[in-house]
Amino acid sequence: MQIIQQLSDYPADRRGAVLAIGNFDGVHRGHQAVIGQAARIAEAEGAPLGVLTFEPHPVCYFKPDVAPFRLTPLRSKAHHLQALGLDLMICLPFERALAELTADAFIGEVLVRGLGLSHLVVGYDFRFGKGRAGTVETLKADGRFRVTVVDPSASAAGEVYSSTRIREHLKAGEPGQAAALLGRPFEVEGIVAKGRQLGRTIGFPTANIDLGDYVRPAHGVYAVRCGVSATAGGAPRWLDGVANWGRRPTVDGIGEVFEVYLFDFDGDLYGTSLRIALIEFIRPEKKFDGIDALKTAIAEDCRAAHVILDTRAAGA
Repeated sequence: MQIIQQLSDYPADRRGAVLAIGNFDGVHRGHQAVIGQAARIAEAEGAPLGVLTFEPHPVCYFKPDVAPFRLTPLRSKAHHLQALGLDLMICLPFERALAELTADAFIGEVLVRGLGLSHLVVGYDFRFGKGRAGTVETLKADGRFRVTVVDPSASAAGEVYSSTRIREHLKAGEPGQAAALLGRPFEVEGIVAKGRQLGRTIGFPTANIDLGDYVRPAHGVYAVRCGVSATAGGAPRWLDGVANWGRRPTVDGIGEVFEVYLFDFDGDLYGTSLRIALIEFIRPEKKFDGIDALKTAIAEDCRAAHVILDTRAAGA
């Protein structure tokens, strides 16, 4: 998948593409429905297939002090979009010049002159342009390209696929429900940083990840699967493990830490890229009466995670 971050870099041989447009935070099942419709059109027309998205997320531009909320920051979003078989990802910088474009100017300067697309696919509630004045009707009325609008879709339980709803599930300690809307387990991704190395002293060495812009899930212990890559962007090797996200009240209780203990792994992870998929919530964070009680609890967490992950693997 080719990633393009400036209109001036858009290749001439990609003009006439079929593009889906949106923020696509989460690349959840609703987003996949929009991209899937674009894929069917591109295949029928023999045209390149791509998405048009923006970084930073427009919410971060308009509300720079907003609490972390992202389901898929740029690198994670690119992983999941690439898995959908796209030819290109156009990721334009969302800054003042773009934010100030009227809806008509966005259509003319970006979609027509900049990208020369042939067909645009959007969700039913897509809004764009200064003041969010542009709607799907604005796009349809332009006439210089075709427009397909995708209706909302929902799970078998009737829950509409929504980034907001996914965040709510994660904050409530419900990664399974979040996964049902995403179409896969929720992941965080980052470079392993050196922490205080307290886990090594109690027999459970952990890898620490900075959550950065990711939404903060509920504090507690999770059964996880971890993709270990020697280099950022490299193909991961997936391993089972257990993770804790919280303040570690038994140890210090100062600051939030996301730490992962990998089963059957003996190696140095510092500086490597790690993808951590939350499979199931095991228990809330708790303060124990000393290190020995903490060690016993971690051992129990590991046993619970083994059962969860082995059962999942057997049913796969």
